[in-house]
Amino acid sequence: MKDDLRKFLDRKVELYNKPSFIKDDPISIPRQFTKKQDIEIAGFFTALFSWGNRTTIINKSNELMQLMGNQPYAFCLHHSDADLKKLLAFKHRTFNATDLLYFVSFFNMHYSKQPSLESAFTQWMNKRDVTVENALNGFYHYFFSLPDVPPRTRKHIAAPEKDSSCKRLNMFLRWMVRRDKAGVDFGIWNDIRPPQLVCPLDVHVARVARQLGILKRKIPDWKAALELTSFLRTLDKADPVKYDFALFGTGVMENKR
Repeated sequence: MKDDLRKFLDRKVELYNKPSFIKDDPISIPRQFTKKQDIEIAGFFTALFSWGNRTTIINKSNELMQLMGNQPYAFCLHHSDADLKKLLAFKHRTFNATDLLYFVSFFNMHYSKQPSLESAFTQWMNKRDVTVENALNGFYHYFFSLPDVPPRTRKHIAAPEKDSSCKRLNMFLRWMVRRDKAGVDFGIWNDIRPPQLVCPLDVHVARVARQLGILKRKIPDWKAALELTSFLRTLDKADPVKYDFALFGTGVMENKR
């Protein structure tokens, strides 16, 4: 039974984990960049915007990159007050200019001290960590460590300790950490290992996982994300989150047919 399921999901991974998947996926935004820090910042914003219609997500992410002169790293480090004023009209769903200005302030603080966003997550991890749970909880507190955090902005960063599945942050980590020959994910981070990743759990992935009988929990929270990932590790302990392509692709792409 499990061998049949593995073969089925492996075929779906091969179908969706390939460059042709990129153009209609939010990962197309960071794929526009080559500098590591640009990829990180573009990827982070795009992942955080990833709820709702994918075309809108891609369009709004492109809009923000254009407001930053298509140089998000340079913008966050060297912006002027006039540059920041260009951001004041930006809005995506519940994410507005107040949130955006705080995000820019965080990136300015972090990149003034560190060469990569990876350390914002890994500094909270232990070598024996099975998953990125400590990284995500630590990142939440680090992200909001600047003075005068707008209370409304806190809702845009999830954390396991708040019982969130952390779908968007787990997707961002997948982009940064996973590496294979398919050329979709970037694999530019080395201190978080692919086996530690947690599968991004959204309504599409959860629905398909329940249909396949590999997710029992009804609530799409952190425990559900861990339950699903734990099963996926039994299929491929070195790269369990590759099956995100299979579950998401089956749930979204094939639902359109």
